[in-house]
Amino acid sequence: MIYAFLNQKGGVGKTTLSIHTAAELSGRGRRVLLIDADPQGSSLAWSNYREKANFTVVGMPKATIHKEIDLLAQDYDDVVIDGPPRVTELARSIILSADIVVIPVQPSPMDVWAAAETVDLVREAQVYKPEIKCCLVINRKITNTAIGRDVRDALAELEVPVLKNDIGQRVAFAESAASGSTVLNQKLSKAAREIIKFVNELRRLK
Repeated sequence: MIYAFLNQKGGVGKTTLSIHTAAELSGRGRRVLLIDADPQGSSLAWSNYREKANFTVVGMPKATIHKEIDLLAQDYDDVVIDGPPRVTELARSIILSADIVVIPVQPSPMDVWAAAETVDLVREAQVYKPEIKCCLVINRKITNTAIGRDVRDALAELEVPVLKNDIGQRVAFAESAASGSTVLNQKLSKAAREIIKFVNELRRLK
């Protein structure tokens, strides 16, 4: 499966979720390739500091990914693509490469608007590749807040599946990134349990 993490707004957690999805799939015995397609190169930078290389990370911020994905993916069970912000030819190429486009959304009106732009891009691509699936995941949610509850209602208007398992706003994600690790090193932590449930739900979409 090829999972692409995209949103036209930066800072929504695409890189964090890409890395953790790749790490969790790898931990299940899957052969995983993480493609850093964001010119900023955050996933690639993280890989330079990581503790152990249990999956492959390559940098490829090129608008030809959809033409090369079959060759890139041939030795792997799963490919995870960490996409760039903004509407670009690169984003369109990533969508055409994907089986599932995952749109992380923070609980804020600006994120919902940006998600709508990404959904429109996916619908454009589905004209050429109807089998592309798309879903939304609420990321960096602060529990017991009105905006955390209301964002799900706002996203429903986009008529795209919203995953049931949200990812909370947790310091553990930033701390693990700084040390080249993931929250999955602490399997019993709340952050790790959220990632595991998220990946379980994501895999059921295939």
